[in-house]
Amino acid sequence: MTQASILLVEDEALIRMMLVEMVEELGHRVSAEAGNIDDARSVAEIEAYDLAILDVNLHGTNVGPVAEAIRRRGLPFFFLSGYGSSGVPRGFEGTPVLIKPCTLDKLEQTIDAILANGET
Repeated sequence: MTQASILLVEDEALIRMMLVEMVEELGHRVSAEAGNIDDARSVAEIEAYDLAILDVNLHGTNVGPVAEAIRRRGLPFFFLSGYGSSGVPRGFEGTPVLIKPCTLDKLEQTIDAILANGET
């Protein structure tokens, strides 16, 4: 699999740092990061990236508007959640959800599957 540039949206700084390390260990790079809904939405709309990883809940706000912005661009993404698929924004019920905390293997499988399928 070729190196992908990844947008990472996660409100917990320590988890975000850990995910950056994991993504880089897998041979990809995090091209942009955001920790709140406003930053995430603007980054999602303007930055160049191949794939986005979105925490479902950003400081109590659902990530739906960010997912909408990414879907409008036709780019693939998946959700990251400590709550399973129950918090997935309305209209995105079929989108893959990776349960956190996640292992390096699970993260790799999810990234590879979505990049291979071009899922959105």
